[in-house]
Amino acid sequence: MHKKIAVLAVLALGMLSPSISQAMTPEETVMLSNAAERGNDGAQLLLAFEYLHGDAARAKDEKQAAYWFERAAIQGNVAAQKMLGDLYEQGRGVPENLKVSADWRTKAALRGNTDAQVSLGKMYLAGAGVEKSPEKAEYWLQRAAIEGNSEAQFLLGKMYKLRDSNTREQALSGNMLAKSASQGFGSAAEFLQFMENARYKVSELFHQHPADIHKLAQDGDAESQYRLATRYESGHGEPQDSAKALYWFKKAADNGHVMAMKSLAHIYAKGLDGVVADPRIAEYWANRAQSAQP
Repeated sequence: MHKKIAVLAVLALGMLSPSISQAMTPEETVMLSNAAERGNDGAQLLLAFEYLHGDAARAKDEKQAAYWFERAAIQGNVAAQKMLGDLYEQGRGVPENLKVSADWRTKAALRGNTDAQVSLGKMYLAGAGVEKSPEKAEYWLQRAAIEGNSEAQFLLGKMYKLRDSNTREQALSGNMLAKSASQGFGSAAEFLQFMENARYKVSELFHQHPADIHKLAQDGDAESQYRLATRYESGHGEPQDSAKALYWFKKAADNGHVMAMKSLAHIYAKGLDGVVADPRIAEYWANRAQSAQP
């Protein structure tokens, strides 16, 4: 699990290299794609990063990256919302659209992503994609600065310094600039803040349950049944066995596990895990998954 989180961290910062891209085995790459297709927003996020940067398994494709960022963003993944805002600003994989960029950044900013808050603050300062508003710019920069974002501290300090403000704001300006300088952009503190705010869920794909996962599955625990199914399907944690994977997916689905239902819909739609593709069965499980969601 730690290896996958490390890969994710590097991808998140845009520092993909051949050695990192090879950190995922072919089985894990398939597992990731399957999970993304089945609606896991964390997997969709990681898949989007892979397409954004390109690696040994996937050629760089910014349109595919934008597609997967959007699928994760629609589900409420904060990091995906922030990234989609960036792509719309830059016109990468999607037509350049500053208004749409601001909309996605607002969604991420409202949920605490400091990078989105800073970007949104800068948009309000410049009147780019939004109506110019120093007040709203200050609001978003303050929120990010309070959380320790060094760029927000710098911009806020500069804003206070340049305007004809009171003694308290001048003091705050010096304080903010000092904090920003002491951190420096790209600092470890900023990196950790980004990772915390992003709230990645990919690690759940590789989560290792205790040794009694078999007992829990036999006892009817739907989550354990689903995890056991993914292990047998991928060969990650258990010997690869498509029949056992299918068995436990069905057990978990019958016990109400939505991701297991989505997995079965995907398996029967694509003819995976040794089954013959059957659109009727795929539709059945897709409908059950839709009905089971809150």
